[in-house]
Amino acid sequence: MKIKISDKFREIFQQEPYSLYFSPGRINLIGEHTDYNEGFVMPAAIDLGIYVAISANELHVCRIYSLDFDEEFSINLNSLAPKKGHWATYIMGVISQLQQAGYPVKGFDMVFGGDLPVGAGLSSSAAIECAVGFSISSLFGFNIPKHSLMHYAQKAEHLFAGVQCGIMDQFASVMGKKDHVIKLDCRDLSFNYFPLDLGDFKLLLVDTQVKHSLADSAYNRRRNECAEVVLMAQQNQVGVASLRDLKLKHLNEIKPFIDREVLGRGVYVIEENERVIEASEALKEGNILKVGKLMYASHEGLSKKYGVSCQELDFLVDQSKSLDFVIGSRMMGGGFGGCTINILQKEKVGQFKDIIASAYLSKFGKAPKFYEISLGDGTREI
Repeated sequence: MKIKISDKFREIFQQEPYSLYFSPGRINLIGEHTDYNEGFVMPAAIDLGIYVAISANELHVCRIYSLDFDEEFSINLNSLAPKKGHWATYIMGVISQLQQAGYPVKGFDMVFGGDLPVGAGLSSSAAIECAVGFSISSLFGFNIPKHSLMHYAQKAEHLFAGVQCGIMDQFASVMGKKDHVIKLDCRDLSFNYFPLDLGDFKLLLVDTQVKHSLADSAYNRRRNECAEVVLMAQQNQVGVASLRDLKLKHLNEIKPFIDREVLGRGVYVIEENERVIEASEALKEGNILKVGKLMYASHEGLSKKYGVSCQELDFLVDQSKSLDFVIGSRMMGGGFGGCTINILQKEKVGQFKDIIASAYLSKFGKAPKFYEISLGDGTREI
């Protein structure tokens, strides 16, 4: 992919790219929708992602070419505004954040593309944002700290793409470490790396081919519902800033005064935080079977209590339960489509694909896609 990016850069801009950069997508082993509730998550960077070739120009515009969309787009640095539904929105959002932070971004030429499927829950938007921010920082010698890059990317998503995401996706993309997952505390961004030694098992993603659009889905509503639970709890409890500060007993106290469905959002987040803590202990002990059970419990909560699954995701998880060589499965990402993440025996991968593909095709009239992924390092020059 990096050769294709470089070749396209030379073809379009008739010069050598200044440098090449890579920012990965991410998986999340467990801990979904907890990041914007100041909770715990357990993501990891993967070996699929976004590649960027970049070079400065003498113009006051940024000429961007997307290899994946086969489209060129020019950005005027004096006039940055979201273009709803367009890939350039993410790039403009990052540039805007850098400008507001005082970094004098100048004109540049860029070609980007990747092997990361869009809309599959692997955080392609965060990979683009982090790749763009890191490449601009390197190109102009800004030396922006990694933690600042994450926050600029997150704010770009909030203000330009309109998705009130947490910090997990950007953090994992920038801070990933090969063969490790990250236990991240989204309140203070303290974190620990845990080696993911699966032994005879491996990770496999199954893509429903249902493309979610978080900005147009219930994602932002879920965030508002969580805030509603917190607001109600604050009337009874001192020192409550987020769902992170609550226990299930606290929710029982407000149960008569809040909608049952909204209350379920809070129940899920509290339980999911506990599952992340349990999963980190299980990894310390090398107990992969326990991690798998926690993944199934996570999906049950996401589907029944948090309401962000869909029939395709539920079907894939249910199918996996009938296969004794699968130890864990759940939906991954924002929901309403995208992928399931599965832990299964290495020697059974082919059999799993055959069984799942046949069942899914019979049920929904289309074939799923499969991604065998490895855990890799975070955003970097290549």
